[in-house]
Amino acid sequence: MPAITVAEFNAIITEELTWAADIGMHARAIDDGTATLVLPFDGNMVRSGGTVSGPFMMALADAAMYAVVLSVLGVVKMAVTTSFNINFLHRPHPGDLLAEARALKVGKRLVVVDVTVHSEGHDEPVAHATGTYSVPPRAS
Repeated sequence: MPAITVAEFNAIITEELTWAADIGMHARAIDDGTATLVLPFDGNMVRSGGTVSGPFMMALADAAMYAVVLSVLGVVKMAVTTSFNINFLHRPHPGDLLAEARALKVGKRLVVVDVTVHSEGHDEPVAHATGTYSVPPRAS
């Protein structure tokens, strides 16, 4: 059972990650240690060369990591990214992007997450990211 629901995570996006809400980012599914986030396609996301700009894919992947962290720990607002690596693999199709994330390791102070980003309706990954979130110590 996840420690946060899709509705609760989407409320965090709306209320506290307003930049993500402004670009339409939202969670589609959250389970214990997994999450799927969507970034609706918008022409403003396209850079020269006609491809989706990397920072949009990076933001989607990082937000998906955050959703995974909250899915296993509950609402820990000061959990922060401590490392992030992304490989851009293929040019995205013009359409919504999906980030499918899963926890690789959940420790007391660190959570390691793996994310695959792809264009909706296409199985070929357009990006692969890994990251680590630092979890603040819980008050006793």
